[in-house]
Amino acid sequence: MSTTKILPEQETTPRTSHGDGDHERFAHYADKHKITESMVTGTPIRALCGKVWVPSRDPKKYPVCPECKEIYQGLPSGGGDGGGDKQ
Repeated sequence: MSTTKILPEQETTPRTSHGDGDHERFAHYADKHKITESMVTGTPIRALCGKVWVPSRDPKKYPVCPECKEIYQGLPSGGGDGGGDKQ
């Protein structure tokens, strides 16, 4: 006769960032309308560099992500309806 063990429930938090954590030290560029929506709804968004997060802090307190900045500078100027912003 064998017995079945029940493991205790564990909370799991989805990993919304990748890499070595450097992404947490920067303000990132993303569509400003999506940033606003994300701050209201709590829905994660994706920055130009690929980081996925829920904006919640003052981006002026952090340096701009070098990868986001490089991508943003390579985009054609004007013509976009969303525009870029940082968080």
